Amino acid sequence: MPAHRLIPLIIAVALFMENMDATMISTSLPQIAADIGTTPIALKLALTVYLLSLAIFIPVSGWAADRFGARRVFTSAIVVFMIGSLACAASNSLMNFVGARFLQGLGGAMMTPVGRLVIMRTVEKRDFVNAMAWFSIPALLGPISGPPLGGFITTYFSWHWIFLINIPIGILGIFFALRFVPELKSEETRPLDSLGVVLMGLASSGLVFGFSVASLGVLPAFAWQAMIVTGGVSALAYLRHARRVAYPVVDLSLIRVPSFGLSLGGATLFRIGVGAMPFLLPLMLQMGFGLSPFHSGLITFTGAAGALFMKFLAQPILRRLGFRAVLVVNTLIGAAFLGVIGFFTEETPALVMMGLLLAGGFARSLQFTSLNALAFADIDHERMSHATSLWATAQQISLATGVAVGGTLLEVSMLSHGGGIEVGDFHFAFYGVALVSALSMLFFLRLPDDAGSEMSGHIASPAAGSGGGLSKL
Repeated sequence: MPAHRLIPLIIAVALFMENMDATMISTSLPQIAADIGTTPIALKLALTVYLLSLAIFIPVSGWAADRFGARRVFTSAIVVFMIGSLACAASNSLMNFVGARFLQGLGGAMMTPVGRLVIMRTVEKRDFVNAMAWFSIPALLGPISGPPLGGFITTYFSWHWIFLINIPIGILGIFFALRFVPELKSEETRPLDSLGVVLMGLASSGLVFGFSVASLGVLPAFAWQAMIVTGGVSALAYLRHARRVAYPVVDLSLIRVPSFGLSLGGATLFRIGVGAMPFLLPLMLQMGFGLSPFHSGLITFTGAAGALFMKFLAQPILRRLGFRAVLVVNTLIGAAFLGVIGFFTEETPALVMMGLLLAGGFARSLQFTSLNALAFADIDHERMSHATSLWATAQQISLATGVAVGGTLLEVSMLSHGGGIEVGDFHFAFYGVALVSALSMLFFLRLPDDAGSEMSGHIASPAAGSGGGLSKL
């Protein structure tokens, strides 16, 4: 098997484990909450803290891969993730569970970005879209199998087993990585920007965690307000600091590269909307419609199935239409399928819900495949580790913000009628996050028609101008 297929498949074992774990938790959230003595809304801290841990530690991942070797960091990260999984299974309180998820996040922070860096440094640009498709196929099997498997385990056995099954998967990933993945280590390692690490950690943790707990009532108002202020001040301090040091931990100058900067801005907004979905949808199906975790999982897994099918079609679509045309139009399609979930009711047939989620997964997969390739189209080899760190940091912050925004919209709707949670509250939240995702189109409209043509193979018409690709839709 050629390297541009074999290595992405091996790296994807870690992402498969991570994605399956996340989707099983979302499906099993109400049962976990009841067992450890808290509420599902409060337990969203476990989802947010995991993403928060990723956001704090991902900036160091590029430096660590250059300093200690990508394969060593990657396999060590799998070990940390496995230890965090064991801690989750042993948790008996909200704080224990949140702490264990934070430890899992530390492992996840090194697995995915370092794995992506390995792919970028071993695969030629013309094969990159295809390599990312192979990378995503096993990874998408996690979200496909996670909801029904997590629901089945939680309904008929115990939620603790959804974490214990990570152990054999992790061992398998370590074995194949040590055997087939080359050890990539930079000949000249830049010094670690220690102050930058601290400032970025304070910024991301303060903003994301502060906004997330604001609506929960688990902390006094001054506490979460102080977190938000601390996060904002730290972010401003980092912006100033990054301009003064030679090797900032997160190189913000990469945003000046048009293909990277526009992809980053658009992907951030789109992911905020999509990031709320794994939190909102299982809760609506179980708390709003009264479905069991197993039946809920049988419905929600179809979104990931749609994403899997798209991986085989992304390359020819991009070659025919180009990145700009695909991203502009598909943004609206993806946002529409997110908003239509707000029309689901208890009377909506399961097959209708599954069909719409399948089509929505198809659109979201095309969007992320396109963005993950376009963002690195014009990044040179020397700055690749910087770019992967910045991209992955923004990705996790936006996903964490999505969970926070979804929960906040849910709380606002509940406060409007002064009662307990109702199905209409979920509808309001889905309409809101769909609007956020749709706004990402404003970034993609600024892309030239030939953006990323070396990766897509798309040849723009000379007379088409900056928006010529749209005429082919």
